[in-house]
Amino acid sequence: MKGTVEPRLSRGLRDLLPDQMLARQRMIATIRDVYESYGFVPLETPAIEFLDVLSGSAGAEAQQSIFRVSNPEEEALGLRFDLTVPLARVVSQYPNLPRPFRRYQVSSVWRADKPDPGRFREFTQFDIDSVGVESEVADTEIITTACDALSALNVGGYRVRFSSRRVLNLLLTFAEIPSERSMDVFRVLDKLDKIGPQRVRQELTVGYVDDSGVKINGMGLASSQVDRIEQFLAIGAPRREDVVTQLREIFAGVSGAGDEIDVLARMARHLTALGYDDDRVQLDISIARGLAYYTGPVFEANLLDLPRFGSVLGGGRYDDLVTRFLGEKVPAVGASIGVDRLLAALVELGRVRLQKSTAKVLITAIDPALTDDYIAMAYELRRAGIPTELYLGAQKRFGKQIKYADQCEIPLAVVRGSDERDKGIVTIKDMFAGKARADDVAGRDQWLGERPGQIEVPREGLVAAVRDLLAKIEGSAT
Repeated sequence: MKGTVEPRLSRGLRDLLPDQMLARQRMIATIRDVYESYGFVPLETPAIEFLDVLSGSAGAEAQQSIFRVSNPEEEALGLRFDLTVPLARVVSQYPNLPRPFRRYQVSSVWRADKPDPGRFREFTQFDIDSVGVESEVADTEIITTACDALSALNVGGYRVRFSSRRVLNLLLTFAEIPSERSMDVFRVLDKLDKIGPQRVRQELTVGYVDDSGVKINGMGLASSQVDRIEQFLAIGAPRREDVVTQLREIFAGVSGAGDEIDVLARMARHLTALGYDDDRVQLDISIARGLAYYTGPVFEANLLDLPRFGSVLGGGRYDDLVTRFLGEKVPAVGASIGVDRLLAALVELGRVRLQKSTAKVLITAIDPALTDDYIAMAYELRRAGIPTELYLGAQKRFGKQIKYADQCEIPLAVVRGSDERDKGIVTIKDMFAGKARADDVAGRDQWLGERPGQIEVPREGLVAAVRDLLAKIEGSAT
């Protein structure tokens, strides 16, 4: 038709249909409950920030991925690439906020990266942060909150690994690497799980050609420097306290090392006292995290049953980020869950069932003369707390309405025609029990004649019967 517009999406963007949104909302609600149990409060910030607010905060790679936007005033603006930089702006802009300021936020962020399968330019993060606390107890609390959230989501086995950027700074001294090269070194170390130790060494020295034929330039470090890096990366033990001991040994001659290692030792001790054992939270000094603003402990979480998914949560301490706005140091620590990645993992693990409707019951409407009765039943169930949809579509045939319930995966369908009215009853159909027959039913008479998974109850017993059937369906699904 002339004048129509082709429905399409820009590269790297996607629509989230009801089954995905419902699963996502349930997951977010579970995480929110955990965060609020720790006393964190919600915050929302605009998607658009001034470009100078976003710039200079997270390293060259993040800056290059900022989406530039414009407004009628022709101001330099950009879409937020994370939720931490806007938080720093908020803390600086509203001096009357309580300190510590403990907030959570779940929102979209945008990065102008090259789209790949599973990698989008718009995605959702769920952040938790504690601003204004220097104590390592705050870092420990972020880790335990992450553990509690993953446990509440029933993800199965998981492991949170933590380290410290300050300890990595000690590595620079130990390996005689200039501090101005720190971000390049950390960026390469952050790839250790992805590309392995051999290619990490190659990228730190002469470079290599990756599997796609692209030349990865090397940093040009000397072999002796990389030997010391590898000596550091070889540190590891199942018990956190043993890792602390190894750190003290390797950095025995490095000035200031004791104070930085003491922070990790205290965190390890807190975790043990609180029951978060080594099998769940591991001290892994190879954790670097890519963003430039981290200044202290850093951490990330992986699902043991899906190691190829990479980290589903990451974060750390960023004591200098607010300094850009206030000119003074404001300690802060936080973590971010990748909502899209975590949900995809839960779906693959079978921990989440994608559903297409919020309704638990469909009231079919097969006789226009009984419209008032259908409306009354729908509102009776809704007022009893049972999500109910009254069929309002154009299809009048019974079979089509049943197929609609099946398509939307609504568990129960309520049928009431003139025969049921005269008998003072309603028919309730368990859609899951009759799913195999839904496509073959020609009409109501055939459906009622075969009676696959359906019962008749007195009209006044509708709510009680529906509750009983839903309890049985939900019980069999667990």
